Amino acid sequence: MVAAVVVFALAPFAWVVISGFLPEVAILTVPPDWFKFGMILDNYRYIVTGEVPRAYQVGGVLRRMISEEVRAVPRAAFNSTVVALGTLVLNWVLGAPAAYAYARMSFTGRVATFYFITASRLIPAAALAIPYYLIIKGLGLLDHHLALILIHTALTLPFTVLILVLYFRTIPAEIEESAQLDGATRPKILRRIVLPLALPSLVGTGLFAFMLSYSEFLFSMLVLGSPQTRTLPVTLASVSTNPDVTWTLLSAGTTLAVLPALLLVWPIWRYMVRGLVTGAV
Repeated sequence: MVAAVVVFALAPFAWVVISGFLPEVAILTVPPDWFKFGMILDNYRYIVTGEVPRAYQVGGVLRRMISEEVRAVPRAAFNSTVVALGTLVLNWVLGAPAAYAYARMSFTGRVATFYFITASRLIPAAALAIPYYLIIKGLGLLDHHLALILIHTALTLPFTVLILVLYFRTIPAEIEESAQLDGATRPKILRRIVLPLALPSLVGTGLFAFMLSYSEFLFSMLVLGSPQTRTLPVTLASVSTNPDVTWTLLSAGTTLAVLPALLLVWPIWRYMVRGLVTGAV
C-alpha cells in the first residue's frame, strides 16, 4: 500500500523530469517511446543559453514555433527564491519573540490575541486579495518583491507562532529560571538558551514558510506585473498557456524551477519533520 502511494505521488514528477531530457517527438508518440530517440540536453541548453534545439530545426530553419517565455524560468526561480528567503527570515525574526512571549509571559489580552492570530488563517486567501492589494498600492509597493514578502509573511506567521509556542512550552522552565537567577534578561534567555534548543522547530516552521511562499500563485499574480519581477508560479502558468510552447521545454523549465527548493529542503528535511511533530504534540 505504501509503495503504491509513493508511486502515485512521484510518478507525475518523474514523468516531468524524464520528459525534460527528451525531444518532443518522443512524448508525442503513442504510446510514448522514451528510449527510441535518446536523451538530450537541448531543452536545458535552450533555456539557459537560447540555443535552439537541433531537434526543432530542419536544415537550420525552425520546424515549429518555440516560446521565448520558457527562458524566463531561471529569472523567475531566482525571484521566487528571494521572496521565499525573505519570508522565511521575517517569520523567524517576528515569530520567535512573539511565540516566546505567548509561551512564557503573562500580559493583558494574551489568550485573546493568540486565538485571533491563529484563527486568522481560517480566512480564505481569496477573501484577502482586494484588501492586501489596496494596502500594497497605498504603500507604493506594487511590482516590488518586498510587497510579496510582507503578504507571504502575514499568511505564514500565524502557523509559525502556533508551532513555536507549542515547542517552547516543552522546554523545561527551570532552565530559564536558573538563567534569570544568574542575571540573564528575557531577550538574552531567548537568544542564548531557547532558540538553540528550539532549532528543529525553527527549521520546520522556516521551511514551511519557504515552501508556501515559493509556490504561492494568487498574490504573486496580483502584486507583481512586470516580467522582471514575476515569480515562478506566474511564469510557469504563462508558459503553459502559450500555444507555442513545447511540452519537453516546459518539462525542463519545471525541473529547473524545483531545484532551488529541493536543494534547500532535502538536506534538512528530517529536522523539519521532527520540529513540526514535536511542536504539534
